[in-house]
Amino acid sequence: MEELRKLEQVQETLSFMQSRGVVVSSSDNNDDSNRFLANLILLLVVNFLPALALPSACFCCFPFILKENLTDFHALKVQPSGKLDMAEKCSLILEYVPKLSASFLEEALPRLSQEGTQVNCFRSGIVNENDCGEALVGLDGMQRANSTLEDFSFLFYLLSTVVVFLVQLDSLNEKIVNMPTDGVTVSERGFEEVVLFSMQKAYEKQVSKLIDILKSDPFRPLVSLLERHGLLTERIVEEFRCGEEYWALERKLCCALMTKKEISVEDVMRAIHLKSFDYRVLNLILYQLRGEEVNNLHMEFLSISEFLVEISDDLFDYEDDVLENNFNILRMFVRIYGPATAPTMIAKYITESEEKYNRLLKSLDPQLSSNYQRRCEEATKEGGKITGHPLGTWSIPPLIVDEESYRYNLLNMK
Repeated sequence: MEELRKLEQVQETLSFMQSRGVVVSSSDNNDDSNRFLANLILLLVVNFLPALALPSACFCCFPFILKENLTDFHALKVQPSGKLDMAEKCSLILEYVPKLSASFLEEALPRLSQEGTQVNCFRSGIVNENDCGEALVGLDGMQRANSTLEDFSFLFYLLSTVVVFLVQLDSLNEKIVNMPTDGVTVSERGFEEVVLFSMQKAYEKQVSKLIDILKSDPFRPLVSLLERHGLLTERIVEEFRCGEEYWALERKLCCALMTKKEISVEDVMRAIHLKSFDYRVLNLILYQLRGEEVNNLHMEFLSISEFLVEISDDLFDYEDDVLENNFNILRMFVRIYGPATAPTMIAKYITESEEKYNRLLKSLDPQLSSNYQRRCEEATKEGGKITGHPLGTWSIPPLIVDEESYRYNLLNMK
């Protein structure tokens, strides 16, 4: 039933797009392109629009709602869409999102929301009541929301551009992390296919160019974009520098793992603290868009929260990161401390960080703190955790002592 409802929503969106002239008619993959745009518009209307109307007291929660929805947006971008490749999807986003006017979104919200014309009162803030006291979207409310919708069109275009660009650079760095750099040669049993492919002349030349991009002002297009809209600050520029430093550390540490070289815990901890630079960039852009001074207490709290999320993600993705040779704190700790001590050291950092997290949480405005905790509990349930602690529990996966054999066995399984 759920899949059928989604198909009906997509079809309704396609009909709405056609009635408003928002259709692709100049490509070889018109049907795939229009379906992709229909799913994108549904994501905007159902997820982003309600989140943008949160009360100002919930501002600290907004980046996390934004993160969740941008994750959905990234999932939409990478999931199969007929014959469309990643470049074509990004091109569609950049071409058509700016064309989604406020009037288009005004009409789309009641027509395409999952509950018809009903929306959640708390999340929308645009409410009329019928005799049953149900929350409805009325004409007066839509008129009052016009400026919000116009802001949204610009906001989503800007943030989606930033996110797509950062995701592409991060993916690029992960792809080249196994390539020979600075005299380091990766030659590990089980990765013959990767090495042989990488040694092809054309591919080598391409990778060399991509490495040059990462090493020579990779954020220049974003800097120009933000500067053009009066949103660039020195603090955002500093976060871009943190991104460059993280990618360099990721390459250094992952190459060291593959070549059995020494790894320092200082480099590992520096890398994992830098890793969330992209979310800090988004947070800082949001402050600029709201015309507010950056709240350093909020940023400090978000920083420790991001650190815990990065550890949680690394524990969850541990096996995949071993297979793909991605940066992962547990991988690094197994190399530094050995399999017997690594879990204890991870637990130590988690405990210390949770103490700081709880201390900073108590320093926030009580309403803000309550809203934030409620949102975290909702996100935990949405992730499938319905029992136990409301924020989930920590779980360290079985350790992989011999990564080379693990990769070889998986890559050679029939």
